[in-house]
Amino acid sequence: MPVPFRNRADAGQKLASHLREYQDRPDVIVLGLPRGGIPVAAEVAAALNAPLDAFLVRKLGVPGHEELAMGAVASGGLRVLNEDTVRELHIPAEVIDAVEANERRELARRERLYRGSQAPPDVTGKTVILVDDGLATGSTLRAGALALRKGNPARIVGAVPVASRSVCEAMRDVVDEMVCAETPEPFYAVGLWYDDFGQTTDDEVRRHLARGESRVAAAPPKQQVDSPSAVPAPTAPSEAIAHAALPLRGDVADTGPLLQRLDGAEIVLLGEASHGTHEFYAQRADITRRLIAERGFNAVAVEADWPDAYRINCFVRGESDDPDAETALADFHRFPRWMWRNADVLEFVQWLREYNDALPAGKPKAGFYGIDLYSLSRSIEAVVTYLDKVDPEAATRARARYACFDDFGDNPQVYGQMVSLGLAEDCENEVVGQLLELQQRAAELTERGGRSGADEQFFAEQNARVARNAAAYYRSMFRGRVSSWNLRDQHMADTIDFLIPHLHQQDGYARIAVWAHNSHLGDARATEMGVVGELNVGQLMRERHPKETYGIGFTTYEGTVTAAAEWDSPARRRRVQPALSGSYEDLLHQASAIAETDLMLDLRNQGAATEALTEPRLERAIGVIYKPETERFSHYFHAIMPRQFDTVLHIDRTSAVQPIDADPGFESPDETPETWPFGV
Repeated sequence: MPVPFRNRADAGQKLASHLREYQDRPDVIVLGLPRGGIPVAAEVAAALNAPLDAFLVRKLGVPGHEELAMGAVASGGLRVLNEDTVRELHIPAEVIDAVEANERRELARRERLYRGSQAPPDVTGKTVILVDDGLATGSTLRAGALALRKGNPARIVGAVPVASRSVCEAMRDVVDEMVCAETPEPFYAVGLWYDDFGQTTDDEVRRHLARGESRVAAAPPKQQVDSPSAVPAPTAPSEAIAHAALPLRGDVADTGPLLQRLDGAEIVLLGEASHGTHEFYAQRADITRRLIAERGFNAVAVEADWPDAYRINCFVRGESDDPDAETALADFHRFPRWMWRNADVLEFVQWLREYNDALPAGKPKAGFYGIDLYSLSRSIEAVVTYLDKVDPEAATRARARYACFDDFGDNPQVYGQMVSLGLAEDCENEVVGQLLELQQRAAELTERGGRSGADEQFFAEQNARVARNAAAYYRSMFRGRVSSWNLRDQHMADTIDFLIPHLHQQDGYARIAVWAHNSHLGDARATEMGVVGELNVGQLMRERHPKETYGIGFTTYEGTVTAAAEWDSPARRRRVQPALSGSYEDLLHQASAIAETDLMLDLRNQGAATEALTEPRLERAIGVIYKPETERFSHYFHAIMPRQFDTVLHIDRTSAVQPIDADPGFESPDETPETWPFGV
């Protein structure tokens, strides 16, 4: 199948090949749906030697999930609703009316912007080819076709480069002919079928329409689309961002304004755009040092497994026999070990130990905790070890329960697969039973544990909780990504919520800095993740603690990253390609070039800079795996950044994090295929 398309111009050229019967016909007019449909329509009009114009329709996006259409409005006062979406999401009429009023104002503004005082094209008796860049729900093109009927055209031909087969078929009840060049299944989303699906600007729309003033399209030469020399110079959005952002020059004082905005925040989410970028780790550590030293934060919760991170917790609190920070990091020996066994984490852990050691007696020490759930075997071992110490009989019962996993060795994926295939019984009753026993006997076991009993009991109970959730996670892996992703992020959010009362009991208060990937900490409702039903830690924390949560995202344009080419393969220092045109990273790169520095932008401030970021754009996410050869498909998703984060830090050129124990050939390229379901 000849997808993905390189860009909208390539898509338009391929779509035109399906419309040759309309070439050189005086009754034909090509209308593009702004904004994304215009570059496609320009290529179609040029190939058919037909006039080009725009037909204005505005999608009605579901509040909080604007990429999902609940309908559309078009010129002439027409409104079309996707009744299924409205019914399934229980969207009230007053919400629909409010969204419609806003979109009608934008519709009027764009009519003036694109047409000035010029009247819309006369379609009476014409064959109208109505073009968009793809169909997701079909609401926009459906509204356009219904509005066009009022103009009495002889025939309406709907034409798109890509759509789902079912939506393409459904359009045939409102158009006379529906042409969908490609109908891949499963479809997912329009943007997935383009290498470059960057936002089309108003300037581009005006430029295409200006070339068609005589209603005969003069599509731009191909080199103007694909040549780097044709990329427009930074425009008003990048200038507005450069003006509004604060500089990041590498000084400690850079983050002073950020800390002022964090007044009242008790859960600070510190993201990263990759799992292997030195600057993200270093900046995150610098902010966290200030939160601990200046704002009294008493916990760092990281995207790491509970038992591995707890060893670090014991070290930084002076409660372990580990002689130094590197030894305390020794439990991170599985892939991807560089995530936590790297020079930046080593430096932070050593600082945290020294900071805690210097505190006056009785003052709360800051801890270090893992919130992930991949540690099924190690968490089981930790529960049994704890019970061996405080209650040997209970340890015997625990061993009997956890023996359910013995047939699968140290490979929980095998357990999940065997259960999903019906070849083994699940261990749900056993892991739930063990967790319940620890919870019901918490007071008794705490008393048996002596001076550190409460902390040790909490550690053991959380390991039992990890065992329960990890078992469920590995079973869910074979039911689909959404199920397993949601279970994992719910576990991470729940772990933070279990930490809060523990810290209150231990220290009298709880203030937590959370370290994880942007994809976990940026509110999923503002991304295409939310559209397909995925949630994440950022969304859950905002929902559960709306006044106490503050989210910080990180981006970069290019540089190097420590990453693997496939799951469990050696880490390499790899070059990060320049961000795709039209992406958030590209826009921030332009702003950074204007400001001549890296940037920190407050997304809560209303103004031209934030407005420039409010329309959905592509955003890059690199996990532990980097696939530059499939950059668009593997590493980009659509998002609305001001709804994801409260502040974004853009570091234009970044470098790979340095592993403590780099694999042989760390500097060598590694481009083997990706094999793991997801790597963030």
